[in-house]
Order: sequence, then structure tokens, then C-alpha cells
Amino acid sequence: MSGESPGQDAIERLKTARQQILAELSQVIVGQQEVIEQVLISMFSQSHCLLEGVPGLAKTLMISTIAKTLNLSFSRIQFTPDLMPADITGTEILEENKSTGARERRFMEGPIFSNIVLADEINRTPPKTQAALLEAMQERTVTVGRIRHELSDPFFVLATQNPIEQEGTYPLPEAQQDRFMFKVYVEYPNFDDEFEVARRTTSRQSNDVKAVLSAEEIRELQAIVRDVPVSDHVVRYALTLVRQTRVGSAGVPDFISDQVGWGAGPRAVQFLILGSKTRALLHGRTHVTTDDIQALAKPVLRHRLAVNFAAQSDGVTSDDVIDQLIQFTPAKEDELTSDARFQKIFTS
Repeated sequence: MSGESPGQDAIERLKTARQQILAELSQVIVGQQEVIEQVLISMFSQSHCLLEGVPGLAKTLMISTIAKTLNLSFSRIQFTPDLMPADITGTEILEENKSTGARERRFMEGPIFSNIVLADEINRTPPKTQAALLEAMQERTVTVGRIRHELSDPFFVLATQNPIEQEGTYPLPEAQQDRFMFKVYVEYPNFDDEFEVARRTTSRQSNDVKAVLSAEEIRELQAIVRDVPVSDHVVRYALTLVRQTRVGSAGVPDFISDQVGWGAGPRAVQFLILGSKTRALLHGRTHVTTDDIQALAKPVLRHRLAVNFAAQSDGVTSDDVIDQLIQFTPAKEDELTSDARFQKIFTS
């Protein structure tokens, strides 16, 4: 076991906060419960999230509403082919000092200096501009000239990309997608949800939502997540799932070798465990289970493993491979450690 278990008060605070956030969001957003939960998990894990879905599924509305419920500053950057790095990070300008008449340099902050940044259609802008955003996500600072500027705390980037328009786009390479904790698919609503969307959006409707948490409370809850204990078995299970995606490594199953071009790196294990800690707390538990790992396997792994050409030709997706992987790997400790198929995974 690792870490000291958080107190019951802390658990109740996060569980209650989740319920209140969902209640406020339900006034504006219909359905999409799984998507909302995954976005909240990434936020309380101090990480970033990539959302993919066709236009018109309320991705932007969802993110801006979440910002209101968390009482955080929000900025939206519409990515376009002519967007420059300075349009995101900010720039220095020459300004005349009225009292002395001297010209001085002053830094004008860009839209990235917000608690929640929506990078809308990130695949529409060239790699140079994408890299400026991704660097800020990783370092949580912006360097202009020789001066480093700290970003807001808490700081989250929620990026969206459109899967159906490929002309004139610059898809994020897999290595850059790895910066995002989750890749979340936003699907079409079911009949009942779409019925409710049509009814609400074509009549007079109040969309006022109340703030549930403050920035200081969010920072406290993020710290509590780190204290959730995880058993060695759960860590071993998460590690086994990830290591089995690496083609050419010892103990990799045949279906991985046949279908996968390359697999996930160590960051996938870190995000699986950290996200599972957050998920456990959001559901009122002080411990992580293999069910948490399985629930987050797809959003964590789908953008970290790439199926090969043969699999693509057969219509196999990364989600299909992850499903096979979960079925193939026993979740119970005695079964996992006693199964000869995984001894090479543990020892190599």
C-alpha cells in the first residue's frame, strides 16, 4: 500500500461536490454523464483532456458550464490555420511611461492565462501553434524573451477536435496526444436525450448555474486525491495492461502483435492509477479497485496505442483492442500472479 488514506470528511466533500456539479450541469447539458465524469476526473487529477466528436454535440457549452460551476476563469481559443503562438501565450509590447516619457516593455497575457482553457478544434492549426499550447500544458509556464510567466492555478486545457473534416487540418501526432490524460469520445445522444435537447433549446429556458467550488477548494481536493492508497495488486494490474500493448516485448499476446503498431508508454500507467484514485473518491470510496482501472482503460489508452494497417483494414479500432486486452487479463490477484502467461511481463 502507498500513501495515507484521506479522511471521511474529505471523501464526503468530493462526493458531494460531484453530485452538486452534476445537478447544476443537468440544467444546461442533457445526458453525456460519462463524458462529464471523465472531464471532472481529469480536472481533479490536475491533468488535461482531449474531446473528439462531430459538431453540434455541446462540447463547448459543456466546458464553459463546468467552468461556471467550479467558479473558475474561462477562455476559449478558436484554432484556425493562421493562429500564431503569440495569439495563445501573449506578447510583449512597447508602452510609453506617461510620467517619465520612457518606453518600457510590458507583457500582455494571452488567453492561456485562465484556469480553464478551451482549445477549440485544435487540429485546425499548424504544428508550431499546437506546440506552443502543449509546451504550456506540460510546463505550466510561458516564457517570453527571458522572462518566465506562471500560469493560473488550477490550470486545465480541454481541447476538442473534429473527426469528420480532414481537409486543411493538422491532426495531433500520437506523441503529442500523450500529453492529454484522456481522449474522450463525445457520441450522439440517444433518442430520449435528443428529444429533451430539442424541447429545451426551442423554448424559453433559464441556463443560470451556481458555483459549487472555489479555486482554493479545488486545489485542496487535488491534493487529497494523491493521498488515496492503492494496493500493489491494482498497480500490477494496471502495469500489466499497459505493458501488454508494447509490440516486441516479452509476454505480449498474439492479438496485440497482429493488430498493434506501437503501444503505450509509462505515462499511461501513471494516468490510469491517478485517474482511478480520483474516480474512487468521486464515488465515495477510499480505495482503488481493478474496476476503476477497467473503467478508465479506454480514455487513457485509446490515443496511446495505434492499430496497424492490417487491423485498420479489418475495421479494428484501438477501443476493440483494449476490450480484448481487458478480457484477456484476469483482474483477481491470485489469477493474475499465478497465470504463466504474465510471468514474462512481471520479470522483463
